Amino acid sequence: MTDFLMLAFTFLIAGVIAVPIAARLGLGSVLGYLIAGIAISPLLGLLGVDVVSIQHFAEFGVVMMLFLVGLELEPRRLWDMRGRLLGLGGLQVLGTALAVTFAGLALGLGWSTALTVGLVLSLSSTAIVLQTFNEKGLMQSDGGQAGFSVLLFQDIAVIPMLALIPLLAVPELADMVSHAGEHDDGEHGNTLSLVAHLPGWAAGLVTLASVGAVVLVGGFLTRPLFRFIARTRLRELFVAAALMMVIGIALLMSLVGLSPALGTFIAGVVLANSEYRHELESDIDPFRGLLLGLFFMTVGAGINFVLLFNQVWLMVGLTLGLIAIKAAVLYALAVIFRVRGANRWLIALGLAQAGEFGFVLLSFTVANAVLPVDIAERLSLIVAMSMLLTPLLFILQDRLIAPHFSTGQVERDEEAIAETHPIIIAGRGRVGGIVDRMLNAAGFSTTVVDYSYAQLDMLRTFGVKAYFGDATRPDLLHAAGIAEARLLVVTIDNRDQINALVSYTLRNYPDLHVIARAVDRDHVYRLYELGCRDIIRETYDSSIRMGRSAFEALGIEHDRAMEMARTFDMTDRRSMVEVADVYDTSIPAHRNKELVARVRAIAEEWEPELRRKMDDIRLGRPVQD
Repeated sequence: MTDFLMLAFTFLIAGVIAVPIAARLGLGSVLGYLIAGIAISPLLGLLGVDVVSIQHFAEFGVVMMLFLVGLELEPRRLWDMRGRLLGLGGLQVLGTALAVTFAGLALGLGWSTALTVGLVLSLSSTAIVLQTFNEKGLMQSDGGQAGFSVLLFQDIAVIPMLALIPLLAVPELADMVSHAGEHDDGEHGNTLSLVAHLPGWAAGLVTLASVGAVVLVGGFLTRPLFRFIARTRLRELFVAAALMMVIGIALLMSLVGLSPALGTFIAGVVLANSEYRHELESDIDPFRGLLLGLFFMTVGAGINFVLLFNQVWLMVGLTLGLIAIKAAVLYALAVIFRVRGANRWLIALGLAQAGEFGFVLLSFTVANAVLPVDIAERLSLIVAMSMLLTPLLFILQDRLIAPHFSTGQVERDEEAIAETHPIIIAGRGRVGGIVDRMLNAAGFSTTVVDYSYAQLDMLRTFGVKAYFGDATRPDLLHAAGIAEARLLVVTIDNRDQINALVSYTLRNYPDLHVIARAVDRDHVYRLYELGCRDIIRETYDSSIRMGRSAFEALGIEHDRAMEMARTFDMTDRRSMVEVADVYDTSIPAHRNKELVARVRAIAEEWEPELRRKMDDIRLGRPVQD
């Protein structure tokens, strides 16, 4: 027990120290966990800790992550993804496997060994990529959605790989493994399996029945179960039930030889329409985060530095070669599947590493006499090193490549804009869509530009006219008729892109009226500093309406509630203008002494007046200005 507590304490203190530092430096939490694992690896060696065993346990974080991903995907949305899922994902696995296979043949490997290496290294790290996409807010981008399709197909592809790899066994290695198994039968011979001794057709039926059971349980039995548990009003029972379901599905998939991650993903998709979805998310997410952090640390701690230092240039060269091959294949497919601009590089660099399932497949290849131990050890090191380099590739994409595209210094590949109108809407998502519909309903024609190909593809299905393109690019704005436009409505869901577009537009077209979406209060001040005067906080109006509804729920008449909401709105807007003059976006708000003093002075002066007016309205008294 003491050894376990010591181990847990070591991992926790390393993560608590390294991750905040990495996040503060803009390196991301994944790199922080990897560095923490590298830092504690000597201590784990002194304690005699089996890092591989801990890694197998921590891989359950990947299982939970895919369950949560499934909860976000309705079956209909998954069906809509089928083109990229099968096309982009399938061609990525096939293209990368073939490219690595030919590279292995060129290096002198036998064809079966080279093909096995190609299959293992064709997979990318679902854990690292999705974690980074979520941290950077990239999941809803075109590149994020395309990358997710590739990762999802890769996770599914593990199943046929597990069936194919034993067929590539080398006879000489098989004799050695069989001989070693005679001395090791007590340890590995009793692994529980529901399909181990069944003929192929029976094993297939059991496997299909297991998947059907997951769908059946998820679709019909979980609702009454969770309803029954919810009546107890004991949160710990709901957490226990959620964990029981995920662990049970993962165990069932393992017993029939399938990927536990795939099984839990299917269960998540089945439960995507459940009323208990959000409760499941909130209960599972803390465990997912802890186990993923532990998994990343074990990857760092598991790097074989003795082998690395003995063959440093070979290992580094092979790792960089793998990243280059995968990036080239992914970039070519991104072009073919019309992923554009910086999103091409997001896919190419973000998914250029090998993945966590590579460790599983490498152990499987050794056990089935497909790869010798020395090659498997080198491949494990390449997998770990490529994962370690992935956060640096994301930093390269984020800081060097993405800004290059947002400033318009690249060749134009957007759609030609056939007609222009006096109103331009940049971004046609949940905010821009409502604005566009209101303007069209009033008889105004708009030119809509959006940078999500998937979003526009969906809109065109319903007959909505929109153009694909990056609205921050000057040449596209010119093609959209910005020089003759009366109004620009900026509803992009990205703070930096909003700032860039507003800054460029007001600097070059000062007479153009610009309405800009602001992410939060600080963003309002930044846009005010850039010269914009028609700024809409994205949650402000809905919050005012909710406050008005709260007044009415408390028994205040509708007209008085409306007047109270209007009074609060006017006071808040006046205070925004007062504070804007002293707001400095280069200084954190709480460190700007002049700003803090102004806010406190306004609060002391205006809050009593606001309270008096609200009381007057609520009680039906004449309001005194």
